[in-house]
Amino acid sequence: MDIVIKLSQFLLSLSLLIILHELGHFIPAKLFKTRVEKFYLFFDVKYSLIKKKIGETEYGIGWLPLGGYVKISGMIDESMDKEQMALPPQPWEFRSKPAWQRLIIMLGGVTVNFILAFIIYIGMAFAYGDTYIANEDLKDGLNIESQAMMKAGFKTGDKIISIDDEKLEKIDNDLNMNLVMSKRVLIDRNGVQKEITMPIDFADQRKEEGVPPASMRIPFYINEIPAESTNKNLKAHDLLLALDGQEAKYMDQVKKILLNNKNKTITATIIRNQKEQQIQVVVSKDGKLGVQLGELEASLLAKLGYYKITEKKYSLTESIPVGLKRGKDKLFGYGKQLKMIFNPETKAYKQVGGFHAIYNVFPNTWSWEVFWNITALLSIMLGVMNLLPIPALDGGHVMFLLYEIISGKKPSDKFLENAQMVGFVLLITLLLFANGNDIYKAIVGK
Repeated sequence: MDIVIKLSQFLLSLSLLIILHELGHFIPAKLFKTRVEKFYLFFDVKYSLIKKKIGETEYGIGWLPLGGYVKISGMIDESMDKEQMALPPQPWEFRSKPAWQRLIIMLGGVTVNFILAFIIYIGMAFAYGDTYIANEDLKDGLNIESQAMMKAGFKTGDKIISIDDEKLEKIDNDLNMNLVMSKRVLIDRNGVQKEITMPIDFADQRKEEGVPPASMRIPFYINEIPAESTNKNLKAHDLLLALDGQEAKYMDQVKKILLNNKNKTITATIIRNQKEQQIQVVVSKDGKLGVQLGELEASLLAKLGYYKITEKKYSLTESIPVGLKRGKDKLFGYGKQLKMIFNPETKAYKQVGGFHAIYNVFPNTWSWEVFWNITALLSIMLGVMNLLPIPALDGGHVMFLLYEIISGKKPSDKFLENAQMVGFVLLITLLLFANGNDIYKAIVGK
């Protein structure tokens, strides 16, 4: 059932993005009276799953879920229809239209992708608001378990002041991605500020780690006492506050104290039934209490004074600037990721993934909030990738059209055919590389 839910989200998101992207080409093509021969979700190599011709356009669903396309008459595209291009230009063909109209048609897809992302972020701000911990309310700093972060110079308890000179306002889901892409991080450690220069290959150093760069410090909360446990004084739902006379509000503090008290009986201060009390606990030879841990709900953590959680609701009017800013931040953030990937020194290209990586982004449980958040980000990614000046992508066509508009000279059909073929080979290479990375990671288990 988990696989079905995950796959359903993946296919729904992918289908929505493809249809709207191609609609972005389709609508201006129709407005400029350009014939559209095909409008397809997925590729119909050799045959289609569904097809129906309405007017001059064949609408259908292909069997190969690697994208989709609109086939516009008189346009050199992935179909490489040389027979049509060998005939005299017709008024309804793409090649017969003015350069500015062709430019609008080619930019239509990515324009829709960006508009869609911003609309989703505005809608999410209105529907779900914002829930976060203000950085100034983070009293005891962050938890650092990542070896790459420790090697760079971070420690548990550090408070991040700014990332690349941009003040950190809140602790949210973007923090770790910003850390991975950062060059400089200013921290506060016990009241003293320190700037840490991030390693250029930080993303590569983290590739085998199963923990985030930074996370919230969490309390030692007991979910269950196994039957074989020697600590019968402890009970389910106990919350640890101190051990051996030392503060132990957080898991990292508890682990350190326990390792220093192996094979000992020590005093623990706990909260049980909303009352603070002291009990004796036995530390095993490997520095453990022999209990199963659990997680406290965010609201209870806030009630106990661990974190102050800020919740904001926005009116429709207020949601617009909030959503636009969120979209802008995601757009620039993805631009920074691409810059890292194309810089060999970062070795970030090793982390590039294909369809399996995208599939794995979706959770096993259905959440519309998560679904729309992922879909908006994928829409930005699709828009940016399509704008790359690679022949066979929208950006390649735009590049040649801009050259034509500026120089007044139109590249020959033969040149465009050769460029399309080069671009197609390059795209296949990138596709194989990305999905090859997925296969490699699956084989080696990293």
